[in-house]
Amino acid sequence: MTKIKRIGIMTGGGDCPGSNAVIRAVAKRAMFEHEWEVFGIEDGYEGMIKGRFRKLAASDVSGILTLGGTILGTSNTSDPYAYIVKRGKGTVSRDVSAQVIRNVRAKGLDALVLIGGDGTLHTAAHLSEAGLRIVGVPKTIDNDLGGTDLTFGFDTAVSVATEAVDRLHTTAQSHHRIMIVEVMGRRAGWIALYAGVAGGGDIILIPEIPYTLEAIAAKIHFRRMCGKKFSIVVIAEGAKPKGGEVVVKKRVETSADPIRLGGVGFVLGDQLERLTGQEARCVVLGHLQRGGSPTAADRILATQLGAEAVRLIANGEFGRMIAVRGGGISSVPLDVPAMGPRLVPLDHPLIVAARSVGTSFGDE
Repeated sequence: MTKIKRIGIMTGGGDCPGSNAVIRAVAKRAMFEHEWEVFGIEDGYEGMIKGRFRKLAASDVSGILTLGGTILGTSNTSDPYAYIVKRGKGTVSRDVSAQVIRNVRAKGLDALVLIGGDGTLHTAAHLSEAGLRIVGVPKTIDNDLGGTDLTFGFDTAVSVATEAVDRLHTTAQSHHRIMIVEVMGRRAGWIALYAGVAGGGDIILIPEIPYTLEAIAAKIHFRRMCGKKFSIVVIAEGAKPKGGEVVVKKRVETSADPIRLGGVGFVLGDQLERLTGQEARCVVLGHLQRGGSPTAADRILATQLGAEAVRLIANGEFGRMIAVRGGGISSVPLDVPAMGPRLVPLDHPLIVAARSVGTSFGDE
C-alpha cells in the first residue's frame, strides 16, 4: 500500500450541524498523529469536478467545533455521474467521474474522507470502485441512513423541533387551536417521533404509519371531551394518508433527487378545520432544524466519527463507511446506505411508549 502523505475532506449534500466537528477531528488527527497534509474540497462534488482544493492548516480547523454548517461549503446538485451542463437553450447530463478522478490524483491525494448522506455516499461507492481510496462519514439530520444506528445532526434537529413544540403549547392553549408542527423526514419519521414524544405532542404522524383524517379528528374530539381545548400535531414532511400520496412542494430538475416535499402540515390544517370546526395553524420548521450550533451530543459523535475515519485510512481500510452499531463505532461497506433507508420500526419502543400514554399516530 502506498504510504499516506496527503488526504482530502469533503462535505456533500445538505448542511448539517456537526460537519465542522468532523472536519476538525479528521484534520487534527491526520496532522498531529500522522503528519499528513490535509486538503479541503470546496462545495461538495462540485469542488471535486472543478478542482477546487485548498490546503488546510491547523489554524483553519481551530475554533470550529461549535460552528454549524460547513467551512468547506456543500452542494446537493452536483452528481459526477449525472452532471448537468448547459447545451444550447437546454441542459444535458454528463458523466464527469473521470474528471473527478483526474483532479484528485493530480492533487496527489492518497485518500479521501467524504462526509454525506445516501446520495453522497452512493456516489462515493462508485468512485471507490473506480479506484479512489475513500472512507465515508454518515451525515443526515433525518437519521435514516442505512448501515448506521445514528447520524450526527439528528440530535440537534430533535432539540430544535422539541423547543418549537414546547413554545407552541402556550399559544395553542391560549387560543384553543390545533397547532401543527411540520418537521423534516421525507422517508423516515425519526425527528417527528423523537420531538413529538419529547415535546408532548398529542398526535404524531410519520411516513411509516399512514394516517386517516377520521382517526386524527377522533383524537381531537376526545381531548375536547376531556376538557383539553387544544391539540398539538407533529407531522413529518413525508407523512401521508392511507391510500394517498405525499405533498410535493416543487421539483428541482438539476438535483440528483429532484422531489422537494413540504406543505403537508398546511394541507392537514385545512382538512382538520373543515372536519372539526376548530381553528388550525401550521408552522413549518424547515431549514431551522439544520442550522445553528450542534448540540453537545452531536459534537461528541462527530468527533468520534472523524477520528475513526483517520484510523481506517491509516490501516488501509478503504471503501468503508463509519457506523454506529450496537452502541459502538464500527464500519460497513460504502454501498450499504444505497440498499435503502433506515425506517422507524412499527414496534419501536418509543412508539410503544407513546401509545401507552395516549399519543395517537393517526391510525386508530
